[in-house]
Amino acid sequence: MAQLWGGRFTGKTDPLMEQFNASIHFDKRMAKVDCKGSQAYAKALMHRKLITKQECDDLVRGLDIIADEWLSNKFVLKPADEDIHTANERRLGELVGSVAGKLHTGRSRNDQVATDLRMYLRDACLELQTHLKSFIKVAIERAQSEIDIIMPGYTHLQRAQPIRWSHWILNHAWSWKADLDRLDSLVARFNQCPLGCGALAGNPFEIDREFLAKELGFDGIVPNSLYAVSDRDFVAEFLFWGSLTMVHLSRWSEDLINYCSAEFGFISLADAYSTGSSLMPQKKNPDSLELIRGKSGRVFGDMSGFLMTYKGLASTYNKDLQEDKEPLFDAIDTLSGCIQISTGVLSTLKVNSLKMKAALSKDMLATDLAEYLVRKGVPFRQTHHISGQAVRMAEQRGVPMSELSVSDLKTLHDQFEDDVLKVWDFERSIEQRCSLGGTSKKTVLIQIQQLKDYLNNSTLSKL
Repeated sequence: MAQLWGGRFTGKTDPLMEQFNASIHFDKRMAKVDCKGSQAYAKALMHRKLITKQECDDLVRGLDIIADEWLSNKFVLKPADEDIHTANERRLGELVGSVAGKLHTGRSRNDQVATDLRMYLRDACLELQTHLKSFIKVAIERAQSEIDIIMPGYTHLQRAQPIRWSHWILNHAWSWKADLDRLDSLVARFNQCPLGCGALAGNPFEIDREFLAKELGFDGIVPNSLYAVSDRDFVAEFLFWGSLTMVHLSRWSEDLINYCSAEFGFISLADAYSTGSSLMPQKKNPDSLELIRGKSGRVFGDMSGFLMTYKGLASTYNKDLQEDKEPLFDAIDTLSGCIQISTGVLSTLKVNSLKMKAALSKDMLATDLAEYLVRKGVPFRQTHHISGQAVRMAEQRGVPMSELSVSDLKTLHDQFEDDVLKVWDFERSIEQRCSLGGTSKKTVLIQIQQLKDYLNNSTLSKL
């Protein structure tokens, strides 16, 4: 079969140019949606009486066979198959004869590929949503079952205040929930059908674009034919979404990499998500987490590389847009793998609650000491200074703050009474953080229920 565009040319194409021009080695993954889009277009042609019902049935049947061949890895590529559209049309001709040549009536590969890509990405987003939901579910389950474990909370990587382990888990789960929200709105924005716009100026046969949109599961049509064939904002936006999601996975990984080190010892990873050293037998490396952290840069590169391609294009379709697929596909694959590995890591890691508790120190309750005086009516700015003096006193004596006597504290302010000794209780400190969003047991349980309700009510999977 000759190239779809070959009629105007008489000279042969340089074989190197044919290879350089071809995209079949990566766009073949759109085979299923390409067949689906062509089946819908065949029906639209029939509705306009451009083909008969029998011809439409033959085209639909042939495309079913082609889709099955791709699914079973039985599709045989030929040298002239420069892209998925050419390959499928060539094979369709072999199956149903010359009627295959009618399928492209009024259609261009420009609107065809724009449609394929939106459909493919829509399916990929639904799969990623499923993976993210599973990840959040594991986080919820761990947060609920391990709610009584307490640990240091950190700012600047310095021990700051005591928190619940569950509160730390949910800190990251809320960012993944935000990722799901953004993915939902992204799909809603790009789920518009470009098919029926031709190469750039529109379709001359009054093809029913609203029928095509409904047939292919779109919410509506792209309203301008020039925009329809050239718009790849949805690719750029997905790559940004992927980059931000990978930021969240990378930051979560960084915490766990620290926590599983000997210096912390808060958790240990399952062997299934760890590797050893080729030289040092004692090593157990968190390679799963390090790869997630590293692959975040890969997805950032996909985004920045595509934006550099996209920024200088003249209106409508340009061949540069062939370069939208490899970064998109790579980002999809990377995100899918990273989210699933993250789910495995979180579901199997073991928590050393004794190490976490042992890492708590009484100076982490210095804020509680200041708050004690606030409850006695002393202004916070003053109590903050007084508590700092208590910290210095304990440091100068080389003792924990809890070993300062009531008499010692009274030298700093006369409002200190015997009940100040209750301040040196980590669990009490945690339970006082009881405003919504805080680390008390009650408020953590509220967060857990909020996330459960969110997963139960999420609507993206209904598209």
